[in-house]
Amino acid sequence: MSEGAAQTLMPQVAEWNLVNEDGIMKLRRSWTVKSFTKELEFFRVVAVLAESEGHHPDLHLVGWNNVTIEIWTHAVGGLTENDFILAAKIDKLDVHDLLRRKPSD
Repeated sequence: MSEGAAQTLMPQVAEWNLVNEDGIMKLRRSWTVKSFTKELEFFRVVAVLAESEGHHPDLHLVGWNNVTIEIWTHAVGGLTENDFILAAKIDKLDVHDLLRRKPSD
């Protein structure tokens, strides 16, 4: 998928960032969760979805309460439409009870 094609799909996953890492385009999004154990629960919920989709994103624990997910299709070395579909499905997961509220909430 070209960067232009990816840009046209970005509004469908507005919370995600399009990144180019060493020539590989990826979707990346980060969340702040309530605790380390909530971090692991968040990943469990995402893992169940990813397994059912047969599409496995890169999951990163960053510190004790930050999580980052990167989605890209390893087989093609970049993005496909399926990556955007998975990102949209992750956005719809009911994980609000795991997330830390922003100070403005």
